[in-house]
Amino acid sequence: MTECRTTVPSEADQLPVLAQFLLEFWSAADLPPAQSVPFEIALEEIFMNVVMHGSPAGRQGRVEVCLALVDNNLTLAVEDDGPPFDPLTVPDPDTQAPLEERRVGGLGVYFVRQMMDAVSYRRIGPRNELRMTKHVAR
Repeated sequence: MTECRTTVPSEADQLPVLAQFLLEFWSAADLPPAQSVPFEIALEEIFMNVVMHGSPAGRQGRVEVCLALVDNNLTLAVEDDGPPFDPLTVPDPDTQAPLEERRVGGLGVYFVRQMMDAVSYRRIGPRNELRMTKHVAR
């Protein structure tokens, strides 16, 4: 098993730091570059949701990102110290509705759920954890 963790402030300008963290892990694990795209998208979508909606009122939140490769399954876990929120309870958007009738938001989590093999949420004490797993071929 290969595992790496990093923690950053819940601020939008930390997204490039997390993207670099993912790319360094990807390279060190010798994974095919083309297969990183779903993880890049998932990391951006989930991290930015935490930044925009999950920071605790009146204080700077922290976000921990963990990447773990077991056999050929890569898990991306994002933890934050915001209020309890399970993004998997948000209904899928109606992608068949005309654009003018669609509600704003909800597409990011929908795309993450479509791209990953498994997505799960749990509350661990004062923290939210969203785990996303996908098989990567070597």
